[in-house]
Amino acid sequence: MIEPAFSKGAVEQGASIRTRPALWGLGLVAAASWIAAAAVIELWPETVPQPYGRELALIAVAISLVLIIVTLTGRALGAVATTVRYYGAWAIAAALGLIAWEVVTAKTGLLPVPFFSSPQSILEVFLDDWSRLGISVSYSLVLLAKGYFFGSLTGFVLGVTIGWSQAASYWVHPVLRIIGPLPATAWLPLAFFIFPTSGSASVFLIALATAFPVTILTWSGIASVNRDYYDIARTLGAKPGFLILKVAIPAALPHVFVGLFMGLGTSFAVLVVAEMLGVKAGLGWYLQWAQGWAAYNNMYAALLVMALMCSTLITVLFRVRDWTLSWQKGLVRW
Repeated sequence: MIEPAFSKGAVEQGASIRTRPALWGLGLVAAASWIAAAAVIELWPETVPQPYGRELALIAVAISLVLIIVTLTGRALGAVATTVRYYGAWAIAAALGLIAWEVVTAKTGLLPVPFFSSPQSILEVFLDDWSRLGISVSYSLVLLAKGYFFGSLTGFVLGVTIGWSQAASYWVHPVLRIIGPLPATAWLPLAFFIFPTSGSASVFLIALATAFPVTILTWSGIASVNRDYYDIARTLGAKPGFLILKVAIPAALPHVFVGLFMGLGTSFAVLVVAEMLGVKAGLGWYLQWAQGWAAYNNMYAALLVMALMCSTLITVLFRVRDWTLSWQKGLVRW
């Protein structure tokens, strides 16, 4: 007897098919790419002996195993699986990029040493010089935090003042038009002359680079607030302080965060330049030290760390913005 399609057995079979994890084809390709990268690193002879080749191959194998696990388990790993699946194409691109980098440096020598470093030599820096690099990162983070905090605070207060007060706008606007466009690094000689230490001068330069975009965007945000909001609040008896703190500033926050993002980028650039002059630690100092000793692998490792650090800080700022402006999601295009 043929079982009808709507019988209990057919329904259970359909349910099992629906709950079975779907095979992630892109994940298999990504895992195979990283296995291929490990094979190239381990099996292809090197023109110049490279350190930590086996360790780099093991890292590639570990990445491929993660991709295989996510492929086989579907979305059982929750947010981890979702993130890995989202960046599946990038995993393939990264593996192919690693293979190409390995071939043109360590395997064939098309890009000459020491001007172009192999992946193994970059890994060597992270494994052998991690203490000095870690100290430099910590010094840079502290210096950047000080300068960015004071610059953001100054820019925010100044922007609110200019946007709210016509008298302040009359006197401060011309000064900003003259001083603001100048790069902060142009003030290096004056800053190192005025401030007692190179650290305080560096904090001032980073704060100066941060303050200008935050001031301009905060000013723009305050000035562009819908005047009807003020009229409604005044009708309900709102005082000037309430209008500033509860109406103007909340409405201008999207502009403020744009200024904070711009300030973070400019402050990071100034940080590197400031650390090359007179400080004893930091990523800028580390770059100058590596260039002085022709340690190009250390220089490339420091550049990679700087890129990761800047990307991480921007991501954190995005999270803060999302949390702060969650009440405006229906009004602001994200």
